[in-house]
Amino acid sequence: MEHTQRTSPLLITLRNGLAVTLRPMSAFDANRLVSFANSLPASDLLHLRMDITKPEVVRQWVRQLEENTTATIIAEADGQIAGYAILHHHQVTWQRHLGEIRILIGPAYRGQGLGRQLAREIFVLARDMGLSRIVAQMMPEQKGAIATFEHLGFQPEALLSDFVIDRDGQTHDLMIMAYDVTGLTEPTV
Repeated sequence: MEHTQRTSPLLITLRNGLAVTLRPMSAFDANRLVSFANSLPASDLLHLRMDITKPEVVRQWVRQLEENTTATIIAEADGQIAGYAILHHHQVTWQRHLGEIRILIGPAYRGQGLGRQLAREIFVLARDMGLSRIVAQMMPEQKGAIATFEHLGFQPEALLSDFVIDRDGQTHDLMIMAYDVTGLTEPTV
């Protein structure tokens, strides 16, 4: 399924008045993403599916962009990465109607509406790709993420016991939430 991702940057203003540019990720962002990841608190890195502090992991992410299995929107403020949103398209035949969303916002930009703006871009992208559902996966102890996704309209779908393992080797339950993008005209996020 071909991505119809926005090609021109979108300038938005956060609640605190800061101007942020949303744009598609490119291969040129790889080193900047590693730097962004290394600037995050250890507690943020604990719950990531990929260890984006490692350049080889980010290079694999770039390959997924080139293969059109992933679309990523970068949020940039004052020349620095402020956050990102990923839409991963499931290519497995029986899940081809699904996309998976992942959002990460730098601590200095949280609570300003940036996550909602990134989610809005992902919702439109998913709809334009012909996907019908977006899923989000997180650990139940990620209360802030759960509240954010609930506010965006995601509904809990499943709780899988001891399904994921974090960077410290601890197992955790996995919560799966979903959002139906069929009939989406203009997201209300």
